[in-house]
Formats: sequence, structure tokens, C-alpha cells
Amino acid sequence: MANIKWQYADHWRTQSPQGPINQFASRREMDRFIKQLSAVGFTGVGMFAWNLGAVSAMFGSLKNYQDFLIERGLEKIVDLFWCQPQATAGMQLHNPEHHPRFIGMLNHFSGLADGLGIENLIVMPAHSYRDTEPVTPDRIKILADLWNKVGVMASKHGMKLGCHHEFWCGIRSAEEIDQFYALTDPAYVHLYIDTAQHVIAGVDPVALYTQYHDRVNGFHLKDTLHVDKVGDYRSLPDPELVAQTTRRWFYEMGTPGGLVDFPALMRAMKDHGYQGWVGVEHDKADIGGGNYPESTALAMWYAQNVLAPIYA
Repeated sequence: MANIKWQYADHWRTQSPQGPINQFASRREMDRFIKQLSAVGFTGVGMFAWNLGAVSAMFGSLKNYQDFLIERGLEKIVDLFWCQPQATAGMQLHNPEHHPRFIGMLNHFSGLADGLGIENLIVMPAHSYRDTEPVTPDRIKILADLWNKVGVMASKHGMKLGCHHEFWCGIRSAEEIDQFYALTDPAYVHLYIDTAQHVIAGVDPVALYTQYHDRVNGFHLKDTLHVDKVGDYRSLPDPELVAQTTRRWFYEMGTPGGLVDFPALMRAMKDHGYQGWVGVEHDKADIGGGNYPESTALAMWYAQNVLAPIYA
């Protein structure tokens, strides 16, 4: 399966005598985190853009952190992820007057990553749905204009811009997604597919990939047992935590009753010759008694034993 490499997105939390901690608590915790990823077969890691400063401070420089990853069997940081779920005064994605601030901030993060070989800048292209509405064609056009500019900027840093549509994002439905990509430049604005997020929003990720396969620059693979049919996506501040009907939205690949057809997606990826990184993400894996290390091991077993033979 040489055409596919596996990376792990930045969500992680484990228990300690002091309570839940993540990999940024200490170099020891980061060492444990990276070694666990390497042990189960990951060779890359995704990172939230705002954590670049944390690892730089922890290791003295981002180059030192890169060396730390390589020593433990990972190639590099593959993606940077950024979003601003809530609109705030002076920082509204759908206000053209605020666009220079967003471009400047994302240019700053991208500049920090220069020289590390990071491939993708991943963004949520709108605030939460409640903070974006009314989601009109005119508002989608404003957002498309912003991301066209950011895509050009990211390319100057050697990265592809990918848009990641949470089920509660202001651009979430198939119709809204189609409007958005019709208005963005295929050379600079790509689609980053999150399988569970699309299913919850009522969008088939296999059909979405098939439609936009030539614009897809990556994946977050995770499963779900739910489709939002009651408007949970409009819950504030974070529907993934406070929705009234569903305590846990996301599950590992291979979970019984899961709604994502991962084998069909992998067959479609093979049919269209997808090459590159595929991400595994476990958002809030410890809700309901689960834990991140177990979820990660289960997902990679599924990836290696069920998905890899399909592509091979």
C-alpha cells in the first residue's frame, strides 16, 4: 500500500494522578504520545496551528521537534489545522473588512512552519452555523473570496489549503458545499474530507469524494452512529459537547453500527488513484469511558487489516 501513508490528528488525552493531561504537558508525555503512534504504524502527525508555539518552546525550535519525531519513527508534521468556531468583534470570516486579519494570522502560522515540509493548511471555512447564518449565496461568495486568497498565500509556503467541513460549520450541506467549491479556485482551494462530520450532516463522504476527487488533499477517518436530523448543529458553543440528543458523536473505524462505509471509500480512492496521507482522528474519544490509546490502536488495526488489502 505504498501510495497511502497514515497520519494521526492532534487529539489526545490520557489520565494521570493530576487528572487528564495531553501530550503538551511535558516532554515525557510527548515522548509517550509519539512512541504510541509509531508503535501502531503511523508515520505522520497532524497538528493544530496554535500548538506550533508550544512545541517550539518545549523543544527549543520546530526543527528540534521534527528531529524528535524522526528519531521515533515518524516522518514529520503533515498538516496544520486552524479554525475559529465563534465569530468575535473584528474577526468575522464573512465580513470582507476583516479578511486581512485572517490572512495575516494564517500567514504567520504558515511562516513558522517554513522548512518543515508540512503539506497542508487545513481550515474550517466558516464559523459555527449559528455564528454564520444567514447562510446565503452572497455570504458563501464572501467566504470563497477569502479562501481563494488564503490558498494563494499557503501555496507560497509550499502548502495546499484544504477546507474541512464540520457538521456544525456554516458550510455543511451538500448544496452549500457545492456552491462554495463552484466559487473557489481548484488550483488553490481543496477539500479535506472528514468522514464522520459529513455523515452527521447528511452528506455521503464516498459520493463527496467521488465528485471532488481531483480536489481532495486529505482525510480524517472516523466513524459515527448518528445523523443530525433535529438541528443539533445549531447548538452553542460546541455541538460536539452540548447537543441535547447525543453525548458522543465520534467512534473508531470498525465500530459495530458505524454509518461510514470505509471499504467503499477506499475502493473509490483506489479507482481515482489517490496518493498521499490519510489521517485518523479521534475527537473526544474518552467520552463514555473510552480512551485515546485504545481508540488509536483499534483504528490502525482496522486500517491495516481491512482497508490496506482493498487498496493493495
